[in-house]
Amino acid sequence: MATWNVNSVKQRVPRLLPWLDERRPDVVCLQELKVTDEAFEALLGAELAARGYEAAVHGQAQWNGVAILSRVGLADVEKGLVDGPGFPDQEARAVAATCGGVRVHSVYVPNGREVGSDHYRYKLEWLKALRDVVAAGPEDVLVCGDVNIAPADADVFDPAAFAGHTHVTDAERAALAEFHALGLRDVVRDRWPAERVFTYWDYRAAMFQRDLGMRIDLVLASGPVAARVEAAWVDRQARKSAGSKAAEPKTAGPSDHAPVFVDLDEAPDGDIGPVVPPPSARRGEKSARVPR
Repeated sequence: MATWNVNSVKQRVPRLLPWLDERRPDVVCLQELKVTDEAFEALLGAELAARGYEAAVHGQAQWNGVAILSRVGLADVEKGLVDGPGFPDQEARAVAATCGGVRVHSVYVPNGREVGSDHYRYKLEWLKALRDVVAAGPEDVLVCGDVNIAPADADVFDPAAFAGHTHVTDAERAALAEFHALGLRDVVRDRWPAERVFTYWDYRAAMFQRDLGMRIDLVLASGPVAARVEAAWVDRQARKSAGSKAAEPKTAGPSDHAPVFVDLDEAPDGDIGPVVPPPSARRGEKSARVPR
């Protein structure tokens, strides 16, 4: 299975469909669709059906939007969070379905914007509501998506550059730790405890080319599901550009996030490493500020 914040599914179609054909994931969680349910169906319904995918979509025009694509079943779909907070109304940030016997949650956690702001408090309330939904069961569960939290200092290129900003505060990390208290495991970090692994790089300042990023796209698995993990990795290839503006129009450009993959039961390519292909920048480079 894979999870990917596509940062506008309409713009990412020229990449999404070839990526599905090449990688052939059984289950895909998508975030930041930025289209309504109806627009998603018109854009991708026939293409996904031709590839054997069912889709559970919780869309929203211009902002947010999440989906689950599955070739192994799609049952008991739930859109949104039961008793979840709104800003002021509930946003399209969560969708859940049972795929191949596993309860899968595709989530796009609020950004938080500024520490102490209304947006920040909303983020913490939203995470608590998600935690309550996951705690209600079932036991076999995956929570996948853009959580907008770097779990530890090792998950940002330079902790000092992020000091005082969202994504790294004690309160956000404590909210994420509540999922670990339920027994969920961060499968990428469990598998690669000491590796430099990022999933997001800002478009500005050549952050991707310099490998100055963050790990904010996570796959959290309950114990029974985590025990089935054979490989976990970040598809860095999907974040690359074609190499020139002339070769790749803006509408075919990359998302600022890379997909995260987790193989259960079998790993056709083996346990190939935390990031594929590996970054070319010097490891440990920190000469940059967080773009604002």
